[in-house]
Amino acid sequence: ASSFARMFVQVCLYFYCKCLWRCLKFVVRKLTGQCELQRICYNTKPGAARTMKIEASLKGSKSKRLQTSVSVHPDAIEKTIDDIMELKRINPDVNPQLGVSLQACLLQIVGYRNLIAEVEKLRREPYDSENPQHEEMLLKLWKCLKPSSPLKARISKQWCEIGFQGDDPKTDFRGMGLLGLYNLVYFAEWDTEIALQVLSDSLHPKYSHLSKAEWEKKKFDKAIGYSFAIVGINITDLAYNLLVSGALKTHFYNVAPEAPTLTHFQQTFCYLMHEFHKFWIEEDPLDIMEFNRVREKFHKRILKQLQNPEMALCPHFAASENLINM
Repeated sequence: ASSFARMFVQVCLYFYCKCLWRCLKFVVRKLTGQCELQRICYNTKPGAARTMKIEASLKGSKSKRLQTSVSVHPDAIEKTIDDIMELKRINPDVNPQLGVSLQACLLQIVGYRNLIAEVEKLRREPYDSENPQHEEMLLKLWKCLKPSSPLKARISKQWCEIGFQGDDPKTDFRGMGLLGLYNLVYFAEWDTEIALQVLSDSLHPKYSHLSKAEWEKKKFDKAIGYSFAIVGINITDLAYNLLVSGALKTHFYNVAPEAPTLTHFQQTFCYLMHEFHKFWIEEDPLDIMEFNRVREKFHKRILKQLQNPEMALCPHFAASENLINM
């Protein structure tokens, strides 16, 4: 009985708040002469704050046409803007900037949805050693990370030198499919200096027979000790989860002036790899068994940063530009 009463009260509060909110919106529109979309565009600066408010407003509208506007095809965005202006009885000649602002927001919103679909497709595509393109990308990864050490054979223990678990890397891509390989190749090709440094550090595990005091006394370089490629695939999983959960909207809406692309996602992966590497050193784990703890702590730190609507994980860049200097 108590649970039913509690549920009844919650339902009543929900409908009360919903009705009250609609009434307030109606009153504010009458007082200002502007609809909610106009108020957001005119009073909120471009970026995540504006786009996320526009997205919430459209999704929360009682009009089905407005609700579905966030999932239209990119080619239909201009027509959708015209429909919104007509539905809201807004004169585009009197409010020319509104259409421009709404279009920019919708490009980001629709682009984010499409990016999720593109990333998901790559994640679901398994690595196929019979596919020449897949094999070519894998060999490119080796050449970028080991330019002076030719690969002696396709199946080789040499793969362990860049952080794969066995003599055939294809088995390590099961969880993230081609997405893991795409990200690793992008990191190695476009941010080579950082990638090589991270790889070098990862190959020097701590001497287990030394105590921490002895380690500090001898002033050895910080030695991390983790499998570069495996961690790259794991950070791909982290980036993927940030994307599909919507957490990366803050970042992408702040750095991509229009639709975020796969390149934006890969650049963000590079940033996360670099930051996780530094975070791992700061945490100073005893061994690789602490990886999950450190990863979860790092994940929470990134999530907290992304709660700030002004947050951009890395500086502004265009999809056509090369990786920014981190």
